[in-house]
Amino acid sequence: MTSTAADSATAGSTPRPARLVALDVLRGIAILGTLGTNIWILTDPEGMVGYLNRLVAAPEDGWTWAEKVLQQLAQGKFLGLLTVMFGVGLAIQQSSVRRAGRPWPGGYPWRAALLFLDGLLNFLLVAEFDVLMGYAVTALIVAFLLARSPRTQGRWLVGTLCLHLAMIALWALSLATRQPAAPAAAEPLSPNPYADGSFWDLVLFRAENAGLFRAEPVLILPLSIALFLVGARLFHAGVFAPAGARLRRWLLVAGLGIAAPVDLLLGVLGGGDWVLITRYAIAPVVSLALLALVAEFYLHRPRTGFAGRRLAEVGRTALSCYILQNLVAAMLCYGWGFGLAARFAPDARVPFTVAVYLVVVLVITVFAHVWLRRFDRGPVEWLWHLGYQRLVRT
Repeated sequence: MTSTAADSATAGSTPRPARLVALDVLRGIAILGTLGTNIWILTDPEGMVGYLNRLVAAPEDGWTWAEKVLQQLAQGKFLGLLTVMFGVGLAIQQSSVRRAGRPWPGGYPWRAALLFLDGLLNFLLVAEFDVLMGYAVTALIVAFLLARSPRTQGRWLVGTLCLHLAMIALWALSLATRQPAAPAAAEPLSPNPYADGSFWDLVLFRAENAGLFRAEPVLILPLSIALFLVGARLFHAGVFAPAGARLRRWLLVAGLGIAAPVDLLLGVLGGGDWVLITRYAIAPVVSLALLALVAEFYLHRPRTGFAGRRLAEVGRTALSCYILQNLVAAMLCYGWGFGLAARFAPDARVPFTVAVYLVVVLVITVFAHVWLRRFDRGPVEWLWHLGYQRLVRT
């Protein structure tokens, strides 16, 4: 999740500062973008259970279309971008290890184990929609794949992508052939640990419903492997270098010119039934366009600018900011904190959600800025690095 000038320099690469800026800014965009999706879970009075029910049968009010558009703009794009950036990070680490003359993957399985532990704690204590556990398993698999030949990696990429798309195609076929029916009204969550329970009640609720809450990382494992490999390949293909201009153009045309309009129309007009298709089939293509857009922007921009510096700071402390943003939002919304989600009327949910998002973004960007004035890595990154050093030494 982090990079250094030494890690990012490869033969024929772009000037180091421009590459570092693009990588860190992309991580920052991915972290704040995933919050744009998850914030709707956090501001629902019934948490993730209520969010899933609203996907199927959202009540109609004056903010319905605004909510649909706002959710669709973030849905899946930044999850895909974060996944691809993990693959880029793996490629950077592999390049660094090989330049040092050490074998790969070497001690990387310990890094994956620590990431899994971070994800497990984040899942139980903070957010049931944690992605770190799934990334840890994916990273471990891809780390060993990167030690194989490019041909083997290509076969895995194609195979996992075809498996994923086959599952999506089966889902689309079921939607097209089933008989239309009015969605059943969801039963209220009773008791509701999100609004009325303690911090420990939510921990127990997540543990008891781990099968439901951990289903997504399992189901999208083939896609995650494919996107990790895509990120590694794009890095080695020079997507951040001047020579990668043609590659970036293709990604922009496919992602912003074709996939983005289809994703928005299908997501807004198609309803919650189509979320698996937009989130896991179309949105990843948009993610690649966002990567290309930021890479192109910083190749031609000598200065980072205020917004770029703040995003880069979030990117440098990505793991800490990911956990912190969920913790701050949960404290604002859940019953063990201020309990604001249950206090706002349903017809005020959209402006309330936007307000919470802006507050959380302000908190974590200020945190990242202040923290990096004294330290060179985030607190969770520091603990992770310290644990890795101890394990490798042992």
